[in-house]
Amino acid sequence: MTGDFAVLKDRSVLALFAARSTSLLGNAIAPIALAFTVLHLPGGSPSMLGLVLAARLLSQVTFVLLGGAIADRLPKLRVMVGADLAAGLTQGLAAALVITGHATPWMLAGFAAVAGAATAIFEPASRSAMPMLVSGDNLQSANSLLKLSMRGGGIIGAALGGVLVSTIGAGPAMVVPAVTFVLSAMLLLGVRAAHQPPPSDAPALLRQIREGWQEFTAKQWVWVMVSQLAYVNVLLAGSFYVLGPVMADRSLGGAGSWSVVLIAQALGFIVGSALAIKFRPRRPVRAAALLTMGFPLSVLLMAAEAPLAAIAVATFLAGVVIDVYEVVLDTSLQKNVPPHALSRVMSYESLGSFALVPLGMAGAGPVADAVGVQNALYGAAALIMLAGPAVLLLRSVRTVTDVTETEEAPAAVPGAEAAEKSKP
Repeated sequence: MTGDFAVLKDRSVLALFAARSTSLLGNAIAPIALAFTVLHLPGGSPSMLGLVLAARLLSQVTFVLLGGAIADRLPKLRVMVGADLAAGLTQGLAAALVITGHATPWMLAGFAAVAGAATAIFEPASRSAMPMLVSGDNLQSANSLLKLSMRGGGIIGAALGGVLVSTIGAGPAMVVPAVTFVLSAMLLLGVRAAHQPPPSDAPALLRQIREGWQEFTAKQWVWVMVSQLAYVNVLLAGSFYVLGPVMADRSLGGAGSWSVVLIAQALGFIVGSALAIKFRPRRPVRAAALLTMGFPLSVLLMAAEAPLAAIAVATFLAGVVIDVYEVVLDTSLQKNVPPHALSRVMSYESLGSFALVPLGMAGAGPVADAVGVQNALYGAAALIMLAGPAVLLLRSVRTVTDVTETEEAPAAVPGAEAAEKSKP
């Protein structure tokens, strides 16, 4: 096995791929089983389901910075194993209460909050783990293949979740994610890091979080790109995920048509992850900034009331662009941020990118009521497309070049000198 797929010869890389795919499988099944469980419990309702899901999201946002500090303080793989086991235990207890008839919506909201905290601790460590296994030109290939395997796990999980709920019931279906989380932890035990950065010697987690903010803001292009993504995600969440179903109901034939659109998006994600293996721009951050202009392709066509086939194709292409963007930006961060601070920077990236998404979802309806659904979709698409050229006005975004293995900052130098050497 040679070229871009040579990383698959490494058993640790394969174990990480398998663990992340298995974990994503469970994460895709869990919300489906949880939704139907809450709706059929005494006191369950759409509003209660919204509160349960919001509890998970709020917890995830609250604990993500702590997760980054913990991952830079302790061995990342151990952090991932611990978080997986916590998620498995939480999911298992919730499933047991549902099956035995003792669960209430408020109990499940509490378990959802714990699960959100486990995810917040897991994600920064997982997103900064690949540079410990792979370096140099192979890093982007590894990130692309990892994203591909994760997308596959998510799609299979979404399909399997519906089948499980309809065949064995929502309660028993909740057991499956508990098993996948434990299996993911077992797979992670087989990963051996070749480039383990030394643990931070910071005396307190709060100090680590502050130092992570300093590292996050040290390079202008890092916080600018995260700000761009936060802006884009707010607009995209409201336009595509809230107003998209409205347009599907009005002009495309309803839920069946919207399912076709979402399937097209999922396929686009898979193809985008595969294409990212070969997409190696010399100035990756500039390329990532421009790729955001392709995110709202489907939003534009929905606003124009285009045929379903055209919207599905546009959604597929947008999915391709989104996954290429994610791989390119993650690889750029992994190559340019000192390893001892990478998890904390990734946690700030996650917080900045998605903390405001609920506002976008909540605000989409009132905006559409005020200006009309189609005008709201056109406006959101136009504002998203302007974001790419806008950030390119900054030289720091335009000039970041791909960092080769010989140019990378030394992994074992955990101070200001290493940060200085890694500046573009």
